[in-house]
Amino acid sequence: MKVLVSTVPFGEIDHTSRERLDRAGIDVSINPLGRKLKENELASLIKNVDVLIAGTESITSHVLDQADKLKLIARVGIGLDSVDLLAAKQRGIAVTYTPDAPSPAVAELTVALMLNLLRSIHLVNERLHRGEWQRYFGRRLTECKIGIIGMGRIGSRVVSHLTGFGCRRVMVNDLDQSFISDSTIRWEWQDKDTIYREADVISLHVPLTTLTKDMISMRELHLMKSNAILINTARGGIVNEDALFRVMTDGHLSAVGIDTFETEPYNGPLASIDRCLLTAHMGSMSTDCRAQMELEAAEEVVRFVAGKPLSQKVPEEEYELQRLVIEKIRDADG
Repeated sequence: MKVLVSTVPFGEIDHTSRERLDRAGIDVSINPLGRKLKENELASLIKNVDVLIAGTESITSHVLDQADKLKLIARVGIGLDSVDLLAAKQRGIAVTYTPDAPSPAVAELTVALMLNLLRSIHLVNERLHRGEWQRYFGRRLTECKIGIIGMGRIGSRVVSHLTGFGCRRVMVNDLDQSFISDSTIRWEWQDKDTIYREADVISLHVPLTTLTKDMISMRELHLMKSNAILINTARGGIVNEDALFRVMTDGHLSAVGIDTFETEPYNGPLASIDRCLLTAHMGSMSTDCRAQMELEAAEEVVRFVAGKPLSQKVPEEEYELQRLVIEKIRDADG
């Protein structure tokens, strides 16, 4: 079996995942470019590969056309928008992921961004490094109205953390309302427009699909309070970056915290606005969560090579969701 690790980093901070693959006698090749691969780069590397341990690089039908031996994609992480699941299924390629491992780290980064932006910590730090002593009045998280869109693994953790701050109002929204039975979390369900209009801090925790692409665009941004804070630690493309740049240039919104971008590495105009706190898709980059993600993916590869059942296969409803999205696109195109 030939295994390609396209995600970076892998096994650098914690060597357990690499050691697990080595003990199993698995031939592993590591991404030679040391960065996120472009579609054509991955396509050129994936020939004669049996297993791909993948990150967020685009695994399209074109890439899979070059992968004549590929039988397993072990995704390090939770997001599946980068994987053409239907194309993989048509080719008999199994897909696994690690949905639980990154959640604690992403949830904590989200709360950290909230606290940072409410108190302008990043601005004060920048000024002090320039020798300027400038203090800012801020707001306490406890006194803010918080809006959470998406109450899955990460969003629900964020809400749980916020209850410890005693936030006076937490509004949530999700298409799946099965979480409503959880009485241990203090919140109120609201439609998205109400959250946009009334929340002081809005945080996004939805997957990227055709339904959520550009979910936050000019209309939604203008519904928000002029001093609202917007945070996206979910996926690039959910927030329309051009629209966000325009409204912030006009002075709308107090601040934004963005960890994920439509094109990564990011090199766009939001970097010119000091009210934008930008991080490099590092939501899952705590040592424990990253190590757990990598180990879970490695264990799936070991099980696959040994002919054992996979334990974290992508559920069928994810394939069905992708199919429905494609159908909606076709219907819209006539």
